[in-house]
Amino acid sequence: MANLALLNRRAPTAAVAPLVRAASAEREPQLIGASREELAGYLAAMGVSERQVAMRVAQIWHWLYVRGVTDVSAMANVSAPVRDALFERLPVGSATMVAEEVSRDGTRKWLLRFPDRGAGRPVEVETVYIPEEGRGTLCVSSQVGCTLNCTFCHTGTQRMVRNLTAGEIVEQVVFARRRLGDFNGAERSAGGPTAGRMVTNVVLMGMGEPLYNFDNVKAAMAVVADGDGLSLSRRRITLSTSGVVPLIPRVGAEMGVLLAISLHAVRDELRDVLVPLNRKYPISALMDACRAYPGLSNARRITFEYVMLKGINDGPADARALVELIRGIPAKINLIPFNPWPGAPYECSAWETIEVFADVVNRAGYASPVRTPRGQDILAACGQLRSTSQKLSARERRATAP
Repeated sequence: MANLALLNRRAPTAAVAPLVRAASAEREPQLIGASREELAGYLAAMGVSERQVAMRVAQIWHWLYVRGVTDVSAMANVSAPVRDALFERLPVGSATMVAEEVSRDGTRKWLLRFPDRGAGRPVEVETVYIPEEGRGTLCVSSQVGCTLNCTFCHTGTQRMVRNLTAGEIVEQVVFARRRLGDFNGAERSAGGPTAGRMVTNVVLMGMGEPLYNFDNVKAAMAVVADGDGLSLSRRRITLSTSGVVPLIPRVGAEMGVLLAISLHAVRDELRDVLVPLNRKYPISALMDACRAYPGLSNARRITFEYVMLKGINDGPADARALVELIRGIPAKINLIPFNPWPGAPYECSAWETIEVFADVVNRAGYASPVRTPRGQDILAACGQLRSTSQKLSARERRATAP
């Protein structure tokens, strides 16, 4: 059994964040991430005639998400007056790349900078591309920082700065596809799948809790899944949550994407420490929400993520309890070797221990792949993402103002 006295000394003292349904970030219009309806509204406000709006929206959508253009001047079949009006009023996007790192295993990590939108200074997030045989997975962020303070997660050591807008979430996907040469007519980057798309899957497993930015995440995934644009199947989009129970049904009903649960413990007393959100939504409530998840089936299983922490949650008894906990739920279990980060209070379980744990789960009939750590040498692996962005106080903003 884990040493809970030791764990509780490591636990954060900050209160669990309240449920946030809507975006708190200020919306500054841009083309990337706008819905078709929003684009139509922008064009109508520019004086485009009602009978032309639908055609222009379709043209702009194609240039943004099929061709991946960075400048409206490249939208050749859009009339010059409309291009000029767009150029004057709406940027294509707002992301700038601060840094790019490439791991020994081919994993790429980008540090992207976005405008402040109320944070007091520009903010930065990390986005990671993981190439594999036959597929390429893009891990995107939904917030700058995080409120949840999970003790095994590096992002949890960064205080919450702000939510990302829908445009900023979509722009991570667009940026990655541009960088990888994954748009029509672009020169394909080395690494990743040898045929087909470079980005085949998107996982909302980067910085932040996606369900504390529900509205923007929902809007962004609608753009990502649109069949005339980025056209990524909802079965290739996975949203990972630490367990914001009231919003889990809405993920299935309104987004229709696959669900992953950041579980990591099978007892409330331990999960309260590893995932402090558990104090608000305990394991029993979380399991009830999983069993009632809309569209749940063997073809649309829930993934339970379980980080392997040496001497904390990795014993055979934990494995047996995990099997009993999820019994009856179409599911698979991702066993994640703990990825260390500077100052981390945990160690990764021994490989032999992980194999024993996986064997217990496999014999119970659940797939339990052990996730191969990727990008550890550039701090791009699961639980290692973090930026240096901080939210300025009102006093600090006044002090730094011109």
